[in-house]
Amino acid sequence: MARTIIRILKNSQEIKEAFPIMKQLRAHLNEASFLQLVQEAVEKEGYQLAALYEDENIVAVTGFMPMITLYNGRSIWVCDLVTDEEKRSKGYGKKLLNFVHLWAKENGFGIVSLSSGLQRGDAHRFYEDKMEYDKFSYVFF
Repeated sequence: MARTIIRILKNSQEIKEAFPIMKQLRAHLNEASFLQLVQEAVEKEGYQLAALYEDENIVAVTGFMPMITLYNGRSIWVCDLVTDEEKRSKGYGKKLLNFVHLWAKENGFGIVSLSSGLQRGDAHRFYEDKMEYDKFSYVFF
C-alpha cells in the first residue's frame, strides 16, 4: 500500500521538485521563473507551497496564501491545485484541499476560496461535488 504524506515545501530544492507537477497547470512557467515567483510570493504574500507525496514522489501540489478582504475577512486563497495527470481521480486533490482547510483553521482563517478557469469542467465538478464548494462569483481581469 502506498504511503502518502503532505508537507509544506520550504527550500529551493523541494520547490524545484514540485515544478514538473505544477508545470501541468502553469505551462507558461519555466523552472527558473517558477522558483523566483514562489520565493517572492512566500516572502511578500505569505504564500505556502504544499506537496502530497506518494512513496516519496510528489504527485500533487497546491499553493495558497492568506488574504484579508472586506468581502471574506480573514481567508485563504488557493492559487494553485494540480495532481499529476497520471494520478488523477485517486483522492489526492481532496486530501490537499483538506490539508489547506485544516491549515486555515489552525491559523485563524475562516474561509478557503479559489477560482477556476471556465474551461475546467472536471475541476468544477470536483470542487462542487467532492469538496462541496459553492459558486459565488466570477473573477475578472
